[in-house]
Amino acid sequence: MQSIDLHGIVAYPITPFHDSDGSVDDEMLVRLIDRLIDSGVHAIAPLGSTGESAYLSESEWRHVVETSVGRVAGRVPVIVGISELTTAAAARRAVYAEQAGADAIMVLPTSYWKLGEEEVFQHYARIAAATGLPIMAYNNPATSGIDMSPELMIRMTREIDNVCMIKESSGDIQRMHRIHELSGGTVPFFNGSNPLALEAFAAGASGWCTAAACLIPEQTLSLYAAAQAGDMAAARATFYRQLPLLQFILKGGLPKTVKAGLRLSGLEVGAPRHPVLPLDAAGCAALAAILSAVTGEDASLAA
Repeated sequence: MQSIDLHGIVAYPITPFHDSDGSVDDEMLVRLIDRLIDSGVHAIAPLGSTGESAYLSESEWRHVVETSVGRVAGRVPVIVGISELTTAAAARRAVYAEQAGADAIMVLPTSYWKLGEEEVFQHYARIAAATGLPIMAYNNPATSGIDMSPELMIRMTREIDNVCMIKESSGDIQRMHRIHELSGGTVPFFNGSNPLALEAFAAGASGWCTAAACLIPEQTLSLYAAAQAGDMAAARATFYRQLPLLQFILKGGLPKTVKAGLRLSGLEVGAPRHPVLPLDAAGCAALAAILSAVTGEDASLAA
């Protein structure tokens, strides 16, 4: 297995589309990646929920992988999101991500039929057998329909060589405490629930996987820096300032809210792909007000 030092703010770029024909906008994608890296984020994670991976064709998915890895060019680690109904399809994407030069993959199990723990375990084991890349086990029952227990995820880190880190997005901070307890603090875990960022760092999270960095990178980075320094007063101050935005983008749906926020900043990133609809006028007005309060700038001026 390849080694990876993953920590800090792991940023999710959106996948931009041309308004004219709905195709992937390569020029904007590389611009957004450069923008995130220049802001100081510690890793790039394309093709998660924020990147609308579920709505891309196979050729589009591969193209975004190639474009993202090529543009990052080793400046920070790239962890590619994979979530497929079949194990075979997920394994194929894992192989492709490795061939394209990704540093790791983040695997979210999803299913039509309810899967038992052994079925989920075997899903990861077969994906791991297909690639030498480090694997982040990603638990997000709200989007995948599968809720992996801390016990199952720690078992996978012990029995499947490639599975070496965990992303917890259930919204239950007790899951993170349990992961730490079960592993004796040896398995890196990452927060994927934006409103839990402060508590997650206090619980020992290695990093925060977030799309908020697309809109407020300085604030997300300042929270991580304060937590790393042990300055919880500063961590609380910066967290509570950004909390209204974290709550808004989570409740409103990441692709539509983050794309709306980028458009408010003057970046034409296109609309989400159907069936997801763009944020409505009332939502955009609310988002502009929140961004203005968080950043101290008038977000509506760029709308």
